[in-house]
Amino acid sequence: MDADHDRPQIDQRGLYLEEFQVGARYRHRPGRTVTEADNVLFTTLTMNTQSLHLDAVFAAGQEPFRRVLVNSMFTLSTLVGLSVAQLTQGTLVANLGFSEISFPSPLFIGDTLYASTVVLDKRESSSRPGEGIVSLRHVGVNQDDVVVARAVRATLVRTAP
Repeated sequence: MDADHDRPQIDQRGLYLEEFQVGARYRHRPGRTVTEADNVLFTTLTMNTQSLHLDAVFAAGQEPFRRVLVNSMFTLSTLVGLSVAQLTQGTLVANLGFSEISFPSPLFIGDTLYASTVVLDKRESSSRPGEGIVSLRHVGVNQDDVVVARAVRATLVRTAP
């Protein structure tokens, strides 16, 4: 007989609307170290031909950084992605929009991106029963705690069953 069948089953999931705490800061770990392959693949898949992302010789001649910059859309996507397991895995209905996106400092190949999220607001949807809107502020920092990305995201999430 399998002794595990009597154990409580706990599935990893995101938070339901009621579980989000306005003002709480969620730290998302582990971080993600960015490789050259990550940057080249993302940049070419998205048809971004910017030489600063693809051509090390060109980038080395450009002030002020003199090296390849990680594609900022990769940075944004990874910033949001780092939050999924903790906040929205299986509870998200849709992303409603992004605002206040900024990249105060660049991310470079070999840097590690860490993310945190502050819950700005939440409310039940007036038009979609069983769902609610949660506003989140994501912040990404590198291994030296330098802010490399910020974004505010509006999400539609499920309420608890």
